[in-house]
Amino acid sequence: MPICGLVLLAVCLYFLIPWVKIALNTVSTDDAYVNGHVTLVAPRVPGQVVEVLVDDNNRVKKGEVLLRLDPEPYRVQLAIRQAAVTGAEADEVAAQAQVRSLVGQARSHRFKLEHAMEEVQNQIANLRAAVATLASKNATLDLSKSNLKRGEELAPKGGISKEELDQRRQSVKVAEADVDRALQAVYAIRVGLGLPAEPPKGKALGDVPDDLEQTFSSVRQALGTLIQSAAQLGYFPISWNATPKQALADFYKRDPEGNLERIYDNIIRNAPAINQARAKLLQAQSDLDEAKLNLRYCDVVSEIDGVVTRRNVNPGNHLAVGQNVMAVRSLTEIWIDANFKETQLADLRIGQRVRCEVDMYGSRREYEGRITGFTMGTGQTLALLPPQNATGNFVKIVQRLPVRIELTHYDPDRDPLFVGLSVVPYVYHKEPPTGPNAGAFLQP
Repeated sequence: MPICGLVLLAVCLYFLIPWVKIALNTVSTDDAYVNGHVTLVAPRVPGQVVEVLVDDNNRVKKGEVLLRLDPEPYRVQLAIRQAAVTGAEADEVAAQAQVRSLVGQARSHRFKLEHAMEEVQNQIANLRAAVATLASKNATLDLSKSNLKRGEELAPKGGISKEELDQRRQSVKVAEADVDRALQAVYAIRVGLGLPAEPPKGKALGDVPDDLEQTFSSVRQALGTLIQSAAQLGYFPISWNATPKQALADFYKRDPEGNLERIYDNIIRNAPAINQARAKLLQAQSDLDEAKLNLRYCDVVSEIDGVVTRRNVNPGNHLAVGQNVMAVRSLTEIWIDANFKETQLADLRIGQRVRCEVDMYGSRREYEGRITGFTMGTGQTLALLPPQNATGNFVKIVQRLPVRIELTHYDPDRDPLFVGLSVVPYVYHKEPPTGPNAGAFLQP
């Protein structure tokens, strides 16, 4: 009997000592379970299912095709968008040709403006020549009058014949006619320049405003035609009342060195018609890219490595955008949510080592992990219908706070864990925490 007692005592001590060590050095709970990420699979484009390639519990890799939608409607849309891009490219070439034609037209109008200014200068020169001719005719008239006066003084004495006197009288009339014709020519040129036929008092017949070549009606008309053609290229003058000299000076300022070729190249590059054609081409290319994407989206792929669950789609089904057809649960992004009592939380910190026993494997397999975070609220406060303690019927109960435990060196191919399995975690709170944010309650 003593021997049996000793054996019994040794057996009790063998099992009791580890249990006591665990109880003194760890904090545990039986309210814990395996959790993991789940990705809901839904099509990005509507369409009819033509093929489903997976079933529940099939393992899939990231990028693997899960099901296919009918691609024919999207191939048709792709062909239409491709044709639209081709047409937009042709429109851009046509717009460039049109803009170059407008530039040529604007340059032609610029030369017409210069020609109009030259015409005004020519008319001013003609006016001054006509004034000089008028002065010459007046001198001839004065000479004829002097000759007639001398003849009339000599005629009574028989100094000149009556015939010669008549000739001198006729010369005066001719000279007077020449003066009148020259004066009318001057008047005609002045009126043609937009001036009054007779100048204001104190002004000579040949006087003209200094800026007449800038303000004359034909010059202003030529400037307006030039501005009209330049407006189609996106160029506008500094002022609608600007003179040709001011407008041309402002135009040359578009290049620091006044290089005309660079100015025209810049105008062609930024012309509204070309920018509009480019915008339409860009829109057509964007529509084409969208059509290519939609065609590619006919193959619904897995976004993660995992296992297919909750499949609810079959060939022939018509799917809408965002319609849930199956789920893929991750095999590697697995963790444990342990609901510790609030009385157990004082010594728990991020980074503490955790040993996990899973009911599925029992004592045959244990998992190592570490605390990585605390949920900002107890289970009751995060419930769909949290309790309202203001009604006066409050009964204090111990609350539980979800604590997240990340597994270390977890290999799903060797000993996989399934979401929802019961776990008993043991947190070694007396060991120093390790890893990122060790020793803290909250992550930074």
